[in-house]
Amino acid sequence: MKGSLAMTIIGMLHHRLDPTTVLKSYAFAAVAKAEGATFFYFTPKSVDFAKRSIRAKVYENGQWQEKTMPFPDVIYNAGSPEKLSVSKEIIDRLKEEIPFTTYSIGNKWNVMKRLKEAKEFEQYLIPSEIVKDADLFHKFVNYYKRVVFKPIDGRKGKGIYFITKAGAKYFEVRKDSTTTTYTKPQLDSLIKEQLASGTFIMQPYIQSVTKSGQVYDFRLHVQKNGEGKWVVTTVYPRIAPNGSIIPNINNGGYTNYLDPFLEQEFKDEAYNIRRMLEHFSLALAHHLDEIQMAKFGEVIDEIGIDVGLDQHQKIWMYEVNWRPGCPPAFYLELDVVIHSIRYAMYLAKNQKPLKKKIVQQKSKQVEAKKTLPIIAITGSAGKTTTKAFVGSILSKKWNVFESKDYWNTTEHTKKHKEEINDSHQAVVLEYGMAYPGIITNHCSIIQPNISIVTNIGLAHVGNFDGDVRGVAKAKSELIHGMDQQGLLIVNQDDDNSRYLETQQFKGKIITVGIKKEADYRAYDLQYKDVGMSFKMKLHGQEIELYIPILGEHHVYNALNAVAVADLLGFSPLDIQAGLNFKKPPRRLTIYNCRDDITVIDDTVHSHPQGVRAALDVLTNIATNRKVAIIGQMRELGVLREEEYRKVGEYVYDIGIDEFITYGFRTDEMSNAAIAKGMDPSRVHHFINKDQLHVLLEKLVKPHDTILVKGASKTNMFETVKFLDQTFKEE
Repeated sequence: MKGSLAMTIIGMLHHRLDPTTVLKSYAFAAVAKAEGATFFYFTPKSVDFAKRSIRAKVYENGQWQEKTMPFPDVIYNAGSPEKLSVSKEIIDRLKEEIPFTTYSIGNKWNVMKRLKEAKEFEQYLIPSEIVKDADLFHKFVNYYKRVVFKPIDGRKGKGIYFITKAGAKYFEVRKDSTTTTYTKPQLDSLIKEQLASGTFIMQPYIQSVTKSGQVYDFRLHVQKNGEGKWVVTTVYPRIAPNGSIIPNINNGGYTNYLDPFLEQEFKDEAYNIRRMLEHFSLALAHHLDEIQMAKFGEVIDEIGIDVGLDQHQKIWMYEVNWRPGCPPAFYLELDVVIHSIRYAMYLAKNQKPLKKKIVQQKSKQVEAKKTLPIIAITGSAGKTTTKAFVGSILSKKWNVFESKDYWNTTEHTKKHKEEINDSHQAVVLEYGMAYPGIITNHCSIIQPNISIVTNIGLAHVGNFDGDVRGVAKAKSELIHGMDQQGLLIVNQDDDNSRYLETQQFKGKIITVGIKKEADYRAYDLQYKDVGMSFKMKLHGQEIELYIPILGEHHVYNALNAVAVADLLGFSPLDIQAGLNFKKPPRRLTIYNCRDDITVIDDTVHSHPQGVRAALDVLTNIATNRKVAIIGQMRELGVLREEEYRKVGEYVYDIGIDEFITYGFRTDEMSNAAIAKGMDPSRVHHFINKDQLHVLLEKLVKPHDTILVKGASKTNMFETVKFLDQTFKEE
């Protein structure tokens, strides 16, 4: 052993005066001695800055002795931050000259908020929403079926309700170990009563259950070792006692060894699940450490993460704790202490490289902002949905500036220029166009370096003498106005996109498609409950993707976003998570009404391509009668008559059961359907919305699926609201 002068001196800082009341102080003293370090225990009040000494307690010959000690090389920070806060000035002075271990990562809510902002681990966070009223709660429970309803500042499982939708009109409500059946009015009054007492949040109820029906979770305990590297100290399951749903050890839960538990529950998958949990815990520790360095200039060295696995073996994070407690097994307590002491010794000797690392981490954040991806989207259809997909994926890791739902005029682009700042790591904008010259104007305000042209259709064709090539020329202004070395994404399946002026463009052109070969091609498309699934190849690997919005046309919008994200270096996992986005309002939104009546709301824009796409969705999801209510399509100019006729014929061809048109001249559609062979008694035309609503009250039957589609200026959303209120679930 080296001479005593070369020994590392470790001081354990605590708020309690007496070390005999701090059990782990013994283990620390013993391990420090074995590791060749000098160890003492002290409180802030015992520090003398003038003499640079501390009145400390040293463990010798089986007891704690009081001694005056020099300032330590490193301080192990063991007390409660709240209790130590009274000595903030002393602690801040110590921090200026002595490295500290175990920095607090903040309370559970702050950690989750930080992870949400940083995006990288957002897909593992359980979606949480503040409950504003009973209606919002019911939307949530309809979607997730089983939810947790709890106070935002709840502690130790107090005041938590587990609520399950048990049928159309009943709910099972579990509190503590009592389960009660509630009707909707009873549940509403319980929610109102609770909301009056404080703020509540709701989350989907995700729990891991053993084969024998007991609830469990995993505690992942990670620390830095003597080389300053993150290691997994332990992973262990915590199993709730029978009848309970909270596996906390303080509530009577118990622990088990990991390997036999995994083998019993997962058989052949056991090894993979162990590796997945270990990999996840180390990746999260690195991520939180980087955030702490960039945000606070501190390094962290120990966290405990509580996670569950759902039935698909996806990890969900319940909470992250700093300085986590240990399960009641002494050898583990000792492992934790050995890592802590060795890391403290490493910290004492490696201040310079650590400070350099913190500076690098901060500048890495600044560096990431220099080459800002500016993504602009134009096209006759799909702009807003493509933008929402792109924004959702990029937000998994970056702080993204995304234009609001339908803000796509040049005036909006001017506003956006004012709002984009240094904190943004990507910009996603929608460039709208009704006349030539407008997109050139957009690009002169904010020049994109990545552009997407979704398709060239008949929207605004009336402003181009009815010639789709005029629309393509105006859209091509995006190609001429963008960074000429940038990236352009076009739709391989869209025939009219061949009119785009790409000849002079010097950047990279990427194609997306379903029907034809393309750089990013989707196949095996399937309609699911409230969305679409499809497969594609990324880097030679087949992956399956899901989007929570119906219609083949939206798969193209998703492919645009996949291409952008992949080219910007996002992983397939980020892409899968990001596609499960919050879709723009009134885009094929599904309302489930009573008697199994389904309403499809697609009342934002309307053009022939979009109407046919929405009718395809109707035929794909309807299980019984198909009712189509179609309003005006605007700005078709001289093509109106021909396009209205084609829609009417299409309605007949795909077997719509009841066809209703609304608005001036829309009877050109209904007449075309009748001329093609549709029964006139099943075709209706209105120019008065109230009369249309009177008919719907009589016409709509149980199990009907009803599409409402029209340009936003025709206010067809009023019909959606009427249907939703008239046939609302009791």
